[in-house]
Parts: sequence; structure tokens; C-alpha cells
Amino acid sequence: MSKTEYNIIGQRPARPDAIEKVTGQANFGADFTLPRMLHGKALRSDYAHARIISIDTSAAEKIDGVKAVVTGRDFEHMTPGGAGDLTRDNLAIEKVLYHGHAVAAVAAISQAIAEQALSAIKVEYEELPPVMTLDEAMQDAVILHEHNLKDGKPSNIRSYEQRSAGNIEQGLAQADEIVELEFTTPTVHQGYIEPPACLANYNDKGQSSLWSTTQGHFPLRDSVAQMMQMEQSELRVIPAEVGGAFGGKIATYQEAIAMLLSKKSGRPVQMRMTREDVFRTAGPGAGSKIRVKVGAKKDGTLTAVSAWLAYECGIGGGPMAGGVRAIFAPYDIPNVFVEGYGVYVNKPKVRAYRGPGAPQAVLAAEGAIDELVQKLGMDPIEFRLKNAVREGTESHNGIFRKIGLVECLEAAQQSEHYKTPLKANQGRAVSAGFWHNGAGVSSASLHMYSDGTAELATGSVDLSGTRIALAMMTAEELGIPVSQVSSIVADTSSVGFGGNSAGSRTINATGQAAVEASRDVVEQMKQRAASGWNVVSDQVAWEDGAAVNQATGERLTVAEICRTADGTGGPIGGRYSHSAVAGLGPSFAVHICDAEVDPDTGKVSIVRYTAVQDAGTAIHRDAVEGQMQGGAVQGIGWAMNEEFVYNDRGAIENPGFLDYRVPLASDLPMIETIVVEVPNELHPHGVRGVGEAPIIPPLAAVAGAVSNAIGVRITETPCSPPKVLAAIQQKG
Repeated sequence: MSKTEYNIIGQRPARPDAIEKVTGQANFGADFTLPRMLHGKALRSDYAHARIISIDTSAAEKIDGVKAVVTGRDFEHMTPGGAGDLTRDNLAIEKVLYHGHAVAAVAAISQAIAEQALSAIKVEYEELPPVMTLDEAMQDAVILHEHNLKDGKPSNIRSYEQRSAGNIEQGLAQADEIVELEFTTPTVHQGYIEPPACLANYNDKGQSSLWSTTQGHFPLRDSVAQMMQMEQSELRVIPAEVGGAFGGKIATYQEAIAMLLSKKSGRPVQMRMTREDVFRTAGPGAGSKIRVKVGAKKDGTLTAVSAWLAYECGIGGGPMAGGVRAIFAPYDIPNVFVEGYGVYVNKPKVRAYRGPGAPQAVLAAEGAIDELVQKLGMDPIEFRLKNAVREGTESHNGIFRKIGLVECLEAAQQSEHYKTPLKANQGRAVSAGFWHNGAGVSSASLHMYSDGTAELATGSVDLSGTRIALAMMTAEELGIPVSQVSSIVADTSSVGFGGNSAGSRTINATGQAAVEASRDVVEQMKQRAASGWNVVSDQVAWEDGAAVNQATGERLTVAEICRTADGTGGPIGGRYSHSAVAGLGPSFAVHICDAEVDPDTGKVSIVRYTAVQDAGTAIHRDAVEGQMQGGAVQGIGWAMNEEFVYNDRGAIENPGFLDYRVPLASDLPMIETIVVEVPNELHPHGVRGVGEAPIIPPLAAVAGAVSNAIGVRITETPCSPPKVLAAIQQKG
């Protein structure tokens, strides 16, 4: 538990957005409308890879009710590379690069007329071979982006990173046991329920407005302004409630298209993706191929590890860096060599998926360690405790400050789950995962009302209960009930810059901003009280929501100070902006999975699951436990069933939740949680962030449990019945 005693932090108050969401009053992306609003729709390619010869929109433009048409040529000022590649992901310019790639868009007075206009657009293509796999892409026989060069030649290798320590060959020579394995994972979907939607209203005489379902309205503003050749000040972005994201709603999809349609038509334009659009064209989680080699002495001391990681980028982006950071991160190993590749394939630009790159990397690392532990005849947790990183450990991720991995492993080891015997056809596996935790730029503004209540405004979109957590930290600082703090997500014109709600950064970075803004307000209230008592503020303490004259014992509450604020210097408010350093408050998670396998069919059932995680300080315990459970469920689905299935033309054959099967409640046991609290010394309340780490161990935990149940190592996810049954039959 945290050593600091809190009055509010660590409790479970009701979320302020709960009532609106369960009663249907909350406004999501598709709920915003304006008078004279038009409906925007995109024409999507039936090819996965093709050069665009010509686009004829003349017939569409003549249809009564069509008010604007755009093509990629309207964005030709965005040159290839960087933001230009993101622009081309939204709307193809020279080539279509995945099946469903948008090539044109229209705005019309009704959705029916918009659909009619799309069918009137004529596009001539030169079809090119689609490159769908990492192996094929890395051969560079067919190039997706001619501007991307490697060693002076066009290449599909987008990025490369290498990390090393010690001497890998010497380390392997010292090992008594060596395990070498190769793992593959498919392209997956984040599984958010709400399809992206936006409403754009261009104003050539003032500030334009954009409403969107997004994880970061400030980065979205900057991206759309760049594509539209606008100044940032000319565009205001208003965030909607978000019906799930998990990293999938970070970059733009259709907002710049809607804004250009609005500019051309002179009217507001709403654009919505269909569910099929989402599966075919919205940024998926990356597929991967990873090779690992692990060596250890007979006593279980790890001597050396090497890893080769390749991740899909789609047509841009990619999570390779996260995988390189995460692989073997929980272990103190003297000799390490890791190299990672980000690779272009004919799929949409990869977006983040909760701990991007790390689940795939940990599947490979923990799978090899599981195999090594069995060869050595050791207890899986004892092995991990022997090699665990601790405070002061130096690794390829730097020198660790105070961390809670050992505490997580000990909590798992002491759990009832770990001590419970298995039954026939069941297997158990333990997996440890790491996430460095993001930070970046955040801002907060705090305004005090005359009745002593407070309004906290930040630029961080609430995806998982961050509004209530930020309110709790503010209330803790002010010494007032959390019910007296209103926590809002302000638009881009109403608060200082805030980065994306992603990477487990919000409660860390924005939390620090909220705390500092609150402390600013407390100092102002102490000064107001000191002035009334004719003392200096150093003679005034702040206790339980009141200024206390240390000489006389007199008290003035928040409400009393704010009631007279107009006459003592004006309204009281504070603000704070900063750029926090990423990686200084990392989080570790340890998961235990019990799986049962039907030996006749290969069907896998998860019979028990426990998630242990170091939260630093759990601000809102329900939210922390919910994050842990939600991440575990997503990871279980990824490990068990989920994968995009492509045909030979590069088209997805399962573009919907009927055929892309996420876990149902009936598929799962209750996810047991154990919250460990080893405070982050660099956060005023010890926060580490909890959003990413829960999804990192499950792939390895599930695949390991299945492997241990059948006695054959599963190295390809998902652990679907056909794959598992084939492994059983191969074993004989």
C-alpha cells in the first residue's frame, strides 16, 4: 500500500459522466448536428494496391443535392513522408494502398444522394500486386512508398532500431540451457464500439469548428490545420465523448476531408464511418513476427537474450519502438541484443493498440522463458524473482528508479490462485509485462466559485474515468469533497495544450498539472486569508480545506475565502502547463492464467485469471481495477480468437463483430485483480498510470497456459481450435 495517507485518493466515488452515459444523454461523435448540415461520404477502392490513373467526378458534381466533391488532388500540397503519409492514408493521392482506401468524397443534402454521387464517380486504376505479409514486404520486390529509402534504394523497411548490452555470444556460451523460438501474431482490431464520426464547420471569416470522437483534440487540431493550410488559431476542436478507442482514435481519419468539403460547400459537413469502414480502413493493431533466443545457467540465472522483431506499419506508423522497449524488460540480463523493424504492408496505417508493440514482444519473450523454466525444472515465479529488475538495475531501458515488479511477483506467488491445484487437461502460465508509461505536454486550469466549489478544466479526453481521478487529486489538494469539484474536458480554445490521452500518460502528466494548479489556488487562498488577518502567508497553514492562522488558531474555509474574493483581489483561479518526461514512472504487471483444452476438439476455455499490477498509487480504485480487467479481457481475446482474415486480393473477409469475434461475458471467468502500490517518486501523488500494462501479459499468459495444458509450445496466435488441435495431433 501507499505510505501516504489520503482522505479522498484511493476511494471509489461515482463518476460524473456515468448518469449521462447510461441514460443516453451524453454526446458522442455522431450526435452533433448543425442547421443546413450536409452528409459526407467517401468512395473506397476495391483494390489493395493500385496506381490511380484518373478520377472523373463530373457526373457526381451534376447530381441535384450534391454540394461538394473532393479527391486526393486537393491535398497535393502535402508531400510524401511524415504528415503527407497520414494525409494519403485518409485520402489516396498517387496510389491506393489498401482495400477500402478512400479515393474521393462527396457532401450532399442526404445520405442517399451522397451514395448516388459516389456511384457516379469514375476511377481508372492500374492494379499492382498487394504486399500482405512481413516476409514478402521485407524482400522489397514490390515497393509501397517509392520515397522511402533504405541504403539509398526504395524499401518497405520504414524504421529500424537496435539496442544492446554486454556481449551476446559470450553470454550464450555461459548458458547451460538455451531456448530459441519464433512467434507470429496477426493483424487485429482494438474492438471499440463507436465508429469514428466528426462534424466540420469551415468559417472563412472567423474561427472554424470541428467536433470529433478523438483521443486528443489538440493534436487533431494541429494535424487538420496542417492539411488544410490553416493556422492553429483558425481552428477550434471540440471533443466528443468517446465510445472506446484503446489507441485506435489517435490520428485523423476523415476530419480534414470533412473540413475541406465544408469549405467547398459553405455548409457544415458530418462524416461517419460504418462498421465495415472501421474494419477495412481504420488503423488496426499490428501483426508481428518475432524470433528470440534465451540462455540461462542451471541455477536459473539469465546470461543472455537476443531478439529480432518485425512489425506491420500498414502504410505508415507502427509500434516497433514499444516492442523493442518491452521485450525482456522485466529481467536483469547482462548480455542483450535486440533489433526491431517497422515494415510497410498493404493495410491501413497502423494505429496504437494499448501498449502498442509490447503484447507481441512479451508473448515471444515470456514464451521462451516459460520453455526455459521447464527445462531447468524451476518454479516460474521463483525464476522471475531471481532475475527481476529492481531499483537501481541498469538495462537497455536505462536505470530503474523505485519500481514494483518484485512486489507484483510476490503478490502473485502468494495468491490463492497460484496455490490452487490444476485439474486434468488444464495448464497454468505466468507472464510479466512492462510499460514505460508516457508523459508529454499537459495543462490544467482551476477556477473557484463564490460558494467554494471548483471547476477543473483540462485538455485530456476522458477514455476511462480520468475526469473523476483528476477531480479527486484536486479535491485532495484543496481539502474539499470531490463532489464539489467539477472536472471538464475543455476545447482547444479554452485551455492550454494537452497531448493525446494515450500511453498511460493522462493521470501522470495531466494529474501533475491538476495538482500544481490546485496548489497555486491554495497558495492564493492562504494569501487572501493572511491579508485579512494582517499576517504573512508563511504564518498560514492549510488544513482540511481551511486556512489556519498559526498564531491565533483562527480558520477560514474555502467557501468563506471564495465568498469575499471579489473584494479581496478578484476571482481565484490557478493554471499550470508542463512537459513531463516519459518513462520515469514505469509500470509492471504479472498475470496468471489457467486454461483448459478439450483434447478432441482443441477448444480452449479460460477457467481462472488473475491480474497483478503496480499502480503506483491507485487514485480511483474502481477505475484502476476496471483498467486491469479490461486490458486482460482484450488480451485474452487477442490470444484466443481475434485476427483479420485477408483473401488473395488483400480484402478483409471478416469486417464486423459477427465474424471478428471478441470475447463475450460467457467466454470469461471473473478477472481477479491485485493492486500493488509502490509510489512513483516523481509524481506528487505517486501515480504510475495503469492503462497500457494490463494488455501486455495476457497473450503470453494464455498461450503459455494452453501450451502447458497440451505439452506443445503454441507460437502462433490466436489459440483457435484448429491451431490447437493441429498442435495436439502433431505431438501425436
